[in-house]
Amino acid sequence: MLRYALTRTASLLLSLLLASLVIFLVLEVVPGDPASFMLGLNARPETVAALRTELGLDAGPVARYLGWIGGVLTGDFGTSYAYRTPVGGMILDRLQVSLPLALLALALSTAIALPVGLWAAARRGRVADTGIMAATQLGVAIPNFWFAMLLVLVFAVRLRWLPAGGFPGWADPAAALRALILPAVALALPQAAILSRVLRAALLDTLSEDFIRTARAKGLTRGQALSRHALRNALIPVLTILGLQVSFLLAGAIIIENVFFLPGLGRLVFQAISQRDLIVVKSVVLLLVAAVILVNFLVDLAYLAVDPRLRHRR
Repeated sequence: MLRYALTRTASLLLSLLLASLVIFLVLEVVPGDPASFMLGLNARPETVAALRTELGLDAGPVARYLGWIGGVLTGDFGTSYAYRTPVGGMILDRLQVSLPLALLALALSTAIALPVGLWAAARRGRVADTGIMAATQLGVAIPNFWFAMLLVLVFAVRLRWLPAGGFPGWADPAAALRALILPAVALALPQAAILSRVLRAALLDTLSEDFIRTARAKGLTRGQALSRHALRNALIPVLTILGLQVSFLLAGAIIIENVFFLPGLGRLVFQAISQRDLIVVKSVVLLLVAAVILVNFLVDLAYLAVDPRLRHRR
């Protein structure tokens, strides 16, 4: 198991290195000069050249990449071109919104999908199973931003139960959580629909195994056999989907944060792109990619905890 963990750690580091190269090269070929954008069309060439020197844009691509990645390794993400403040501080401020939102959405999607998937698998072919599958198909098909606007219309405009947008800060935790409920639900329900369908299919495949028939022969009901024996064996595809859902949650948060006017990483990236603040875009995108790679690394390790056959094989 230790050898497997070390191998996966080496793969994680290599993936991060390749991701940083791809992010840097993609933003290098994006047309437009940040210095010219900041100074406007009527700026003098010498003024633009001086600003490029101040921002470090006159150095070669290799020097700029090494300077950027070296700073990231030491916790220095550089200085924002537009706001002239450290990028690391901006990211930490926005993480106070994006991280709780992603964790709340992930917890909601898991809490909804597990009982729904178990319920549908235990009632295969019945009316309840058909209704659940139809509802989950609808949840997969509906875009999360449209669903977010529908939630705002119902719960914020009509019922006035929850705020329609904005974030008051964590000085008042209750108000902060109320502001994150609708965005988290908008992110969680489409993912819960996918996860519940995968769990149902995995459970139904497991029900045909010999150990399930043995458990039923010992007197367990279908539901008891599902929850006690089939669920753990069906968790491997579920863990895979959970790892993939992190990337969907992070990508979806960019849209959802703009719908609800949340000052998170998604809104920061959107503003940085519109302002040609490439140092912010590079750092935030690298952070999001690193989070996805790290979660998939943890999912690989979770496979060993869930399936003892993999431990013996390793």
